[in-house]
Amino acid sequence: MTDLPKTTNKKLGLVIDLDICVGCHACAVSCKEWNTGGMAAPLTDENPYGKDPSGVWFNRVHSYEVAPTPTQPAMTLHFPRSCLHCETPACVTVCPTGASYKRVEDGIVLVDEDKCIGCKLCSWACPYGAREYSAVEGVMKKCTLCVDRIYNTNLPESEREPACVSACPTRARSFGDLADPNSEVSKKVAARGGIDLMPELGFKPTNKYLPPRPRRAGDATQAKPQTETIDHSQLSAPLRWLDKILSR
Repeated sequence: MTDLPKTTNKKLGLVIDLDICVGCHACAVSCKEWNTGGMAAPLTDENPYGKDPSGVWFNRVHSYEVAPTPTQPAMTLHFPRSCLHCETPACVTVCPTGASYKRVEDGIVLVDEDKCIGCKLCSWACPYGAREYSAVEGVMKKCTLCVDRIYNTNLPESEREPACVSACPTRARSFGDLADPNSEVSKKVAARGGIDLMPELGFKPTNKYLPPRPRRAGDATQAKPQTETIDHSQLSAPLRWLDKILSR
């Protein structure tokens, strides 16, 4: 089985704001586009235009209808899901060949496809459903946190972030070093009470979710605003004519 590094120099990861995610799937599509030609390529699809298409996707977005409570109105919650690059990932420790590993320099969890035998142990061990099996290639694949993009010196520095982060139209996704308390992502987590996904499992996900802010339900008993009463006799003839036209 594969060992984990005792410590990592950084904890690169994502912070996802569930308050402003609109469920547009731009993150999933941009991820698919980048990684189809990146180090994880190809992200194969089977029968893509048929009745039962299937394929490899590293990002997925689930939408849920949340029932109302006495303090919160009903709402639609969009929940993006991808690899969480856990501090103690079960997908790594169950790998019999060392194909799944965690990098010391930045904490990113990757798959060495040359070592992967497609046994799927990692997918069974991952409680977050973040592993993808390519039936065409016979190997496991997963989110790379766009490692071939964030370190690419041929790109402008402003573009050295995961494709899903760059594509998000509402900036619901942020990327940075969560081991650095002074980083922007760490400040967001501290300010909003960022949470782990299923922390009771003990895998310590690096990625954090910012919970939705409370909404205020409209008070049906609230008095309606008073409309101003106009004394038409005090209006000039042109204004009376205009008021008559607009009131139709």
